Amino acid sequence: MLDIAEELNRWVEQGRDFAVATVVAVGGSAPRQPGAALAVDSEGTAIGSVSGGCVEGAVYELCQQALEDGETVQERFGYSDDDAFAVGLTCGGIIDILVTPVPVNSPARAVFEAALAAAARGEAAAVARITDGPAELMGRAILVRSEGPYEGGLGGHPELDRTVAEEARAMLDAGRTATLEMGADGRLCGRPITVLVESSVPPPRMIVFGAIDFASALVRVGKFLGYHVTVCDARPVFATKNRFPEADEIVVDWPHRYLAGTSVDARTVLCVLTHDAKFDVPLLELALRLPVAYVGAMGSRRTHEDRNARLREVGVTELELARLRSPIGLDLGARSPEETALSIAAEIVASRRGGSGRALTGAHTPIHHDNSAAVVGRIGVVA
Repeated sequence: MLDIAEELNRWVEQGRDFAVATVVAVGGSAPRQPGAALAVDSEGTAIGSVSGGCVEGAVYELCQQALEDGETVQERFGYSDDDAFAVGLTCGGIIDILVTPVPVNSPARAVFEAALAAAARGEAAAVARITDGPAELMGRAILVRSEGPYEGGLGGHPELDRTVAEEARAMLDAGRTATLEMGADGRLCGRPITVLVESSVPPPRMIVFGAIDFASALVRVGKFLGYHVTVCDARPVFATKNRFPEADEIVVDWPHRYLAGTSVDARTVLCVLTHDAKFDVPLLELALRLPVAYVGAMGSRRTHEDRNARLREVGVTELELARLRSPIGLDLGARSPEETALSIAAEIVASRRGGSGRALTGAHTPIHHDNSAAVVGRIGVVA
């Protein structure tokens, strides 16, 4: 649901009744992951998607029905061998959809409003909803933020609210959308229930070092992929808003000095396009020791070998060097700035999702990868 927060928040501000269908579980080659949503208002307007088109029509009807009868329902969709044209996922996957009516007078409306407003503003927030359990608990929700008390309630045992809020905050801190399984009393005993926790966190950062033409193309691709993009260069004549109008931030500073003073995390990607030793070496010496998702550096293979030698001279270890993606990008035969930006972006996505970077034609590898780390305890990671 939070993946369409900006549009849904406008509906809330306009006082519309709506129903939201959310993917709560997937199996096989499902096109969308848990948390993906489609919403329908009382006038029949639809936004979002739960399957990339396979079952949108049927889910649309479920949303309309939920608006009429006020009932929260869960439906499973999968491929039908008997009738390939039947409602189902022709890709062979299975998805479970939770359809929740959210009229203005809904008990959970206030929680949904607060969650959507926070997500639309780019703030960290998580919503927890029961997807499998007692009928009287369906449709209610809890909102947690990084700090402060939780809002709302699931309508069951008081310990259930507290436990779900604690688990949801831990998942929010990790930026995860996942399911929880526990007892209806909030412990591991009692009637089992399943809770979906949707996390919405600020967009990940892409920091592009080197204000060159290739950087301009990479900024556009980075924004398309949902990154908050910063361009950093020590040369003020090149690092300008006119040259990079789509960048979220332009910084004129020595790259290593800026990186040392800015905030990065495990989702941050660093793209070094300067291919100039006086910039690259001090920058990469620091970058390869930070807990970021990706570090790539542009340059020829000769530049790469020379840069690695210089990095070894300043004490960068072989283990640290192994993190460096250089020459940056996948082998697409790219030549233009736009093609090169696509090559870099493809490598970033492959690194993030666990893809091989090979062509799918003739391959026997999965189309959709799940490279989420295992989580111990009651949390089952689904995205």
